[in-house]
Formats: sequence, structure tokens, C-alpha cells
Amino acid sequence: MNKLEKITAIALKRGFFWPTAEIYGGKAGFYSYGHLGKAMKTKFENLWRKHFLFENCYEIGNSSILPEAVFKASGHLKHFNDPFVECKTCHFRFRADQFIEDKLKINASELTIEEMSELIRKNQLRCPKCNSWHLSEVKWFNMMFPVQLGVTEAKDIAYLTPETAQNAYLAFKREFEATRRKLPLGLAIIGKAFRNEISPRQIFFRLREFTQAELQLFFDPEKIDELDKEKWKEIANYKLQLKTLADDSDFVLISCKKANSKLGLPKLYVFGLSLIQKFYLEKLKIPKELFRFRELSEKEKAFYNKIHWDVEIKLETLNGFKEVAGLHYRTDYDLSLHEKHSKENLHIFYENRKFIPHVLEFSFGVDRNLWALFDVFYQEEKERTLFRFPNCIAPIEIAVFPLVKKAEMCKKAKLVYEMLKNDFKCFYDETDSIGRRYRRQDEIGNSSILPEAVFKASGHLKHFNDPFVECKTCH
Repeated sequence: MNKLEKITAIALKRGFFWPTAEIYGGKAGFYSYGHLGKAMKTKFENLWRKHFLFENCYEIGNSSILPEAVFKASGHLKHFNDPFVECKTCHFRFRADQFIEDKLKINASELTIEEMSELIRKNQLRCPKCNSWHLSEVKWFNMMFPVQLGVTEAKDIAYLTPETAQNAYLAFKREFEATRRKLPLGLAIIGKAFRNEISPRQIFFRLREFTQAELQLFFDPEKIDELDKEKWKEIANYKLQLKTLADDSDFVLISCKKANSKLGLPKLYVFGLSLIQKFYLEKLKIPKELFRFRELSEKEKAFYNKIHWDVEIKLETLNGFKEVAGLHYRTDYDLSLHEKHSKENLHIFYENRKFIPHVLEFSFGVDRNLWALFDVFYQEEKERTLFRFPNCIAPIEIAVFPLVKKAEMCKKAKLVYEMLKNDFKCFYDETDSIGRRYRRQDEIGNSSILPEAVFKASGHLKHFNDPFVECKTCH
């Protein structure tokens, strides 16, 4: 088995995740989390909240269904498309850019549909299902899921949200008033998004239903190159790991100060980059050599993004750096369109000026990030496979085991478990040998490091005649 298959095997066996509706054969692009996967996902989301909800940032709710008018205004009905090609023999449809990348080993993300069609013809590429060379021209496919509302004959169409961001833009006017008219204002959403992917693949990287964690930061466009002096002083010499369009290496180290002065990135944007990098390197403990920001070309980035850098992690299971998040300067594109189509005035009067705020978007794919953690922290030893997750995202933090299954020892172990379970993610087990119990916890990434100080501080240590605490790292 390769690494991807080994990780998936542990996930299925231990309860991290599995295909949705597995007993009915499942459907591509859908996965469900088991008890360990859900615990890990919740810890990631809570860590994200704690790190990114800084001053005047608030989490709001997310509607999974929005009216068609919203997506006409946002441009999703017209532009939210992926290229596909159809086999004229077996009528199998598949995503054209990924097909070309797989067959020709080139980057197809910047190609037009005409250029993709020409490459398919020129290289005589065949259908991946029936091997026929009778393939259609490349066409566009809209990835949104339509929903029929109600039972009336008149069509009342809505759509499942392909991103959480639109909810934040729709809520901006109310939240700006409710939070006492201050900028910058951050509106964060952790919620579901739905995309009808043509060819779901790469485990959690091409899902039809997935979770996003996004922060929309609304700010005064005249202050994008301004930052609190103390904040700027704190990050000015902090080194960012950047792959610019001109770089051939994986990334180069550039200080925040130089990213601002040499690369022309505004201070607010640079602050966002530093915040994201600290989240990955300091909180999630991603090894430095596996992390970078990548600058997108004009053809790659969305036309409404004035500045767009992807957050990428190098994954062995997916053969290189893969996008897990992004930082997007969306200007006033979204609010301006919603003002135009809704006829609602979204200008604000702030510091003696009337304007539409601009938006800096912090966008994270939660499921993609979880797969990245599985990949990065998977390890193989002589006779076993295991995860070594940092404690901040480990699904189980402390496992409590009696050394042997004797009534008195089990009683004391259960007392320890009861003492800790409200403050830590704990697990109690008295079945099998102590070695097998340890191995099961190793396999799911439980660090199980229990400082003796926990007992001393609680006053419980003196009640045990034979207390024991073992560090699973050094024993």
C-alpha cells in the first residue's frame, strides 16, 4: 500500500472518516467523519476561531441555501464554472484541465477551453473510461446545486451555497450597525459549502460537500497600507515563506518589511500573511520546509481579486504542494454588486467620508487542512503505523489505563479519569495488555503526556498510594 492507502486504512479502522452512505456503495465527493475525525475537526475549528477572531471580529451564522438573485448578483451563475469534456462513445464526462494535467504532466489551470480542446486533439488523448478518442470540445459546467423551493407551479429556484462568503456580505449592513459602526470589521463563518464537482478526487481536496472557515475583513480602502504601529513593529522583521511568480525554488524568506517595500504588498495584507503563517508553523506545528505562500498569476486568480496568494502545504500523498487556504484582496467587488442588484444602499458614512468598504478574505478549506495534518503527521516505525499529532488537534489528549485489570487499580484509574474528563479529551480503557492499549492510542495520534503537576495542583495526588504517570514520548 502507498501512504494515502495506509492513512485511509487507519481512518476507516479507527473512526476518523469513511465514504458517506458506505453501505450503499457511497458517492464520489462525499465523506462522513467518525468520532475521532469529528473531534479532530472540532479542535481545528476552535483553534482557528481563537487565532483569527482578533479585535472587532465576530462569528456569524451561515445559511446553506440562498435565493437565485444572490448568485445572479455575485456572478456565480455566470462565472462559477469548470471545464469538462464528454466521451462521444460512452458519454462519460470528466474535468478537462485535470485530465490534461494527468496525461501531459503540465499545468492546465491557465488554459482557455479552446486551448484545452486543441491539446486533447493534438495529443490524441483517449477517454479514461472506454479508451475512445472520440471526445467532445471542452465546455463549461456550472458547479452550483439548484434547489426547488416549495410546491407551487411557479419555479422558485435557490442554490446550495458554493462558498460561505456570500452570507457575510449579505449580513454586513446589519452587523456594521450592530457592532457600533467600527472598521475594520471581521465577519467569520465556519460552515458548509457545496460544489457539484465534475471529477471528485484526491480524498478531501475535491469534495462536493465540504466545510469552510472564512473571515471577511471589511476595511477602509484608504487605510490598506496602514497598520497599528505596535503591530507593525512586532511583525516587521518576521520572515514570510513566499513563492513569487519570479521564483524557481519552493520558496524564499522575505521579511514583512520587505514584502511591503519591495513586493508592494499593503501592510494590512502583509499582516494577514503573518497571521496565517503563525497559525500553521506555531499552532499546528507544520514543519517549515512543507509550508509556503504562492503568488497566483493574472490568469490563475479570480478576476475580482486584486491580490491573491494561496497557502500551500507539501503533501507526499498528493505529490507536492497543495492549496489549503488563501488570502484574497477582493476590493469592493462583492458589496458593490449586491448594492447594484438589491437596490439596497451599502455605502457607509465613516470618518467624514461615504464609501463602500473593501474586503480582505481569509479562506480555509477545513477538510483539506485535516487531510494535510493526516499526511504531515503520519509516521511508520518497524512494526507499526501511527500519527504524531500536536496536542492542539489530537482527537484524544489523555488516555487513562490501569496497569493491569485488577479491581483496586481499575478503581483508582477510573477516579483519575473522572477527575480529568471535564477538562481534557479523555479515554479510559482496561481491556487487553497495556502494550496493546498503548499501541492503539499511538495509532490515532494521542500524545498522552500527563504532567504530574496536574495531580499535585488538584490535590488528588496524595490520595493515591501508588500513583504513576508515564510520558509516552520518553517513557
